[in-house]
Amino acid sequence: MAKRRLTRQQSWRIRKIQQERLERARRKQDQMLDGIDEQKLGAEQSGLVIANYGASLDIEAAAGDIHRCSLRQNIEPLVVGDRVIWQAAGDDSGVVTALIPRHTLLARPDRFANMRPLAANIDQILIVAAPRPMYNTDLIDQYLVAAEVTGVQPVLLLNKIDLLDTTERKRIDEELVLYRTLGYPVIHASTLARHGMDELTAALSGKISVFAGQSGVGKSSLIKALLPESEIVIGDLSERTGLGQHTTSASRLYHLPNGGSLIDSPGVREFRLWKLDEQELAQGFVEFRPLLGHCRFRDCRHNNEPGCAILAAVEDGAISRQRLESFYRIRDGLETDSQQY
Repeated sequence: MAKRRLTRQQSWRIRKIQQERLERARRKQDQMLDGIDEQKLGAEQSGLVIANYGASLDIEAAAGDIHRCSLRQNIEPLVVGDRVIWQAAGDDSGVVTALIPRHTLLARPDRFANMRPLAANIDQILIVAAPRPMYNTDLIDQYLVAAEVTGVQPVLLLNKIDLLDTTERKRIDEELVLYRTLGYPVIHASTLARHGMDELTAALSGKISVFAGQSGVGKSSLIKALLPESEIVIGDLSERTGLGQHTTSASRLYHLPNGGSLIDSPGVREFRLWKLDEQELAQGFVEFRPLLGHCRFRDCRHNNEPGCAILAAVEDGAISRQRLESFYRIRDGLETDSQQY
């Protein structure tokens, strides 16, 4: 189905609403800061953002206690996983005064092509796919490109395998072999059948991880299985659209019993990468990298140009034609999106 393009008036109204929301959040922050006695602030200390509510943040101190904090206006927007400097203000409250430099940042573009941060300092992205609402290798490839460009290790997680019949299981397993040959770990899981949970727990141990994938693929169910004591709402697929319904309203970091941490962030139905140019997109396909720059023409687009190293590798079987065609579709989508903004 073609995407509906917003009119100028609709875009203006959306921007206006967003600006008004930002102003309300700033006023709320100002009110919170006005009630704090600067003279009584405690010593500066490091902390971890474990929840983000917009106007306030939950900061975990080194000792593990949680403080609801406001944010100085001169600090850029923070996300779960950020390391910060903060000062206690008493009554389990405080003020965040500085952001410690991030080593990774996962972000996605909003409808105006501005990058919106999602999570910081993560070690790996678990790309969750499922037979319902839709299994789509192009979507998996987009997430893989995002992970590669961000510099975060991706892990493929096929969830809800209990829904697969023999034919579907065989087809999907054959497609996943390709990703294993590229070096990506693949985990099969089912919370209903309690399948693959030990393997998943081992993969998460000692790392800060985030689940990425469409709404409805079972991210919240997986977290609930990993953290049965957590207050996570699990939703069903929409009967009208067959798509997942968002069940996570605020980003939050959970510590896992066997070590490591997991960030639960609102689901993303459609992940678009229009901020990437064609060269950056090609770099996101790991098997393309050794060949980039070796084509006969410097501006080669890997379509049908003579002397193309990528096309030669496809003919030799070193690169999958499926991945090359996925590259074409993602590239065409990026070009279409860039024309709309």
